[in-house]
Amino acid sequence: MTSDCLRIAGAQMAPIWLDRAGTLVKVIAAIHAAADDGVQLLAFPEAFVPGYPWWIEWTDGARFDSSVQKALHAHYLDQAVQIEAGHLLDVCAAAKARAITVVLGIIERPLDRGGHSVYASVVTIDSGGALVTVHRKLMPTYEERLTWSPGDGHGLRTHRVGAFTLGALNCWENWMPLARASLYGQGEDLHVAVWPGSVRNTEEITRFMAREGRSYVMSVSGLLRRDQVPEQTPHFDLLQRVLPEVMGEGGTCIAGPDATWLVAPVAHEERIIAADVHHVRVREERQNFDAMGHYARPDVLQLEVNRERQRAVRIRD
Repeated sequence: MTSDCLRIAGAQMAPIWLDRAGTLVKVIAAIHAAADDGVQLLAFPEAFVPGYPWWIEWTDGARFDSSVQKALHAHYLDQAVQIEAGHLLDVCAAAKARAITVVLGIIERPLDRGGHSVYASVVTIDSGGALVTVHRKLMPTYEERLTWSPGDGHGLRTHRVGAFTLGALNCWENWMPLARASLYGQGEDLHVAVWPGSVRNTEEITRFMAREGRSYVMSVSGLLRRDQVPEQTPHFDLLQRVLPEVMGEGGTCIAGPDATWLVAPVAHEERIIAADVHHVRVREERQNFDAMGHYARPDVLQLEVNRERQRAVRIRD
């Protein structure tokens, strides 16, 4: 494989829902399986560890002071990822051991915001095992706001992976023009979009972003069926009555910088979906349009990005 080529893949999988330890075992197994296939960049769905909050939509999630919502929320916090506690150290070690870059959707429970709120974050771990970016989703969507907190711009960053410059966003923040522009302006030409699990979310925007950015775009989307909900989940009997048979159907796909499919959306299959991408195709497509280069007018239009990590309390001793 030449230095101009990179083998990328999306792990279209179901988590061990709301079970951090069990899901991390699946993450590490997928890293080794992908590396065995020569994959150099592996991405996972949104909120993969420990899982997307599917219960909200189906259990009257907006009801105030609900004992059901409180129990499920407390369980969600218990199973969330606390980076400061070392929950991702084994993933970092696997990435280093296999020399693979990992993009992983997590539910983050950070100490810098008090330790009792959670964020839909996408983390990037480089091939040396370093956790280089933790991007907290800028704006949770609709019912997600009942459990996730809004993030900040600290993680709007790109990183070199081989010949490419990698960036990543969560779910509907991929529809935010300025969020996309912030990554384009940092040289992004390989974009990872992470999603909870729906073809209707990925089939249009993936090709649109590829066309707009003249970049490769990989959307990675999750799976979950009702019969995969663990019995130890709070209010398990209620969830079995109200949840649909299929919540996450997948939809992982990869588009080239001319918006043609390398891999069209894949549904209802748990597998690692891979493709080889060639940087020369980016350079070819930038000939007639480069959003932040020769087609930009910074004398007329500019974007300002605040990448300061937001904290409610700043203590000076």
